[in-house]
Amino acid sequence: MTDLKKCAAEAVGTFYLCFAGIGAILCVTMNGWGGDSGGLLIIAMAHGLALSIAVSITGGISGGHLNPAVTISMLITGRIPLPLALKYIVFQILGATIAAYLCTVLFAGTEVVAAANLGIPLPGEAFANPTTIILGEFILTFLLVTSVYGTAVDERGGAVKFGGLAIGLTVAFAILAGGAITGASMNPARSLGPALIQGDFQFHWCYWVGPVLGAIAAGLFYDRVLLDKE
Repeated sequence: MTDLKKCAAEAVGTFYLCFAGIGAILCVTMNGWGGDSGGLLIIAMAHGLALSIAVSITGGISGGHLNPAVTISMLITGRIPLPLALKYIVFQILGATIAAYLCTVLFAGTEVVAAANLGIPLPGEAFANPTTIILGEFILTFLLVTSVYGTAVDERGGAVKFGGLAIGLTVAFAILAGGAITGASMNPARSLGPALIQGDFQFHWCYWVGPVLGAIAAGLFYDRVLLDKE
């Protein structure tokens, strides 16, 4: 498998996640679906289902990272070389940015892009401080990347075939648990894509620090403690 094919898969898979997630947020905002709690459920399910499908599609090609934090974790645990990891991250960001831009095109005749700030993950008013954002994103991403290693990396128990579903469900419950706190990004590309289009980078660095540290911690924990390397 050539690097170009792997990178293309990462771009398409990340596009899949971001287009579905941003689109769901814009639709919920525009139509007022479900109120506050019901709207969050719709957004969580959109992200989770899209990621489940995207990981299943791309897993056999690129490993289905679709997230710079996951790629960096795989790099730290020796599962991907640095040059390829850097290419993955660039293409993940590219896919997310294209998805965000196309959402602005589709919703151009409405005011919802501005109202929803193009679905950029941001904290609730009571949680708008770097410490809370970083800690929240660390915890949520730790849980996400643990599920990645447990189902898509660890071949014990035959869970690899169901990795996409498990990873998507983890994202869905993480959004339900933490969406009102940090916006539950867990993915720097998911944050950066719409931020680039909107030009809004408030707290953006937190959405790199928290997820990347959480992903590294999860990868090292699973790799050093839980994974049977015999």
